Amino acid sequence: MIKNVEYILPGGRSGVLLIHGLTGTPAEMRFVAKGLQRHGFTTYGMQLAGHCGNEADLLATGRSDWFQSVRDAADKLAAQVDHLFVAGLSMGSLLALRLAAERPEQVAGLGLYGTTFRYDGWTIPWYGKHLSFLLPMAVSLGIGKHTHFHEQFPYGIKDERIRQRIAGAMLSGHSDEGGLPGNPWPSLAEFYRLSWRVRKLLPQVVAPSLILHAREDDVASLANVRHLERELRGPHETQILDKSYHMITVDQERDIVIERSAAFFKRLVESKAATRA
Repeated sequence: MIKNVEYILPGGRSGVLLIHGLTGTPAEMRFVAKGLQRHGFTTYGMQLAGHCGNEADLLATGRSDWFQSVRDAADKLAAQVDHLFVAGLSMGSLLALRLAAERPEQVAGLGLYGTTFRYDGWTIPWYGKHLSFLLPMAVSLGIGKHTHFHEQFPYGIKDERIRQRIAGAMLSGHSDEGGLPGNPWPSLAEFYRLSWRVRKLLPQVVAPSLILHAREDDVASLANVRHLERELRGPHETQILDKSYHMITVDQERDIVIERSAAFFKRLVESKAATRA
């Protein structure tokens, strides 16, 4: 059974929609949500369709359902604020980019955290890095219907204390707190179809973007960042983090994620106000 664990933290007239990753949970965005609220933003930790339940719940959904839940959440938050920013972690970053391409007038800016077009970090086995393009075809042929890619230590988190808490929740079946412990192949196939779609849309993304990524990301290498930098049409700035793994919204440099994001979004609001004046 899916638990509804999304949240809205009230703040000012600028809002940030926060999108978690595949098999993840809004809990992985809560540190950032609270930090941005302290800076005066209204924050919305949304919940992707099919998430925070069991594997069957996830498999009943796909990329279209996940993106529709982002559209709905954006409309909900936009009704409460004057400026809408969107930030996502991992696959959540791809969904944020797709929304910005589809709705350039609604999305005022982006926070792209650990953006993942390909699972190619240092914990990913060679076949996962080099044969992933075959996955959608294999699944469409009925291959791997009940196969999983299991989460690997260190589970995207360098901070041992935080890792123990989140991995403990994940491995004990509390998907609303720690997410699912593995990625079913059909869901991974949907992820790669989404990734291919978003890559084609990057030249249409005009919203200013803040790119934050861990140098030692165990899930998604810096090649994902370089692809963003090459293809994004809108202005963007990048900071590489040196003391975190993939889950930068909960790891040792989460305060940097909060402070850089708050400063970036505030600067965009001020720029727009100055333009109107």
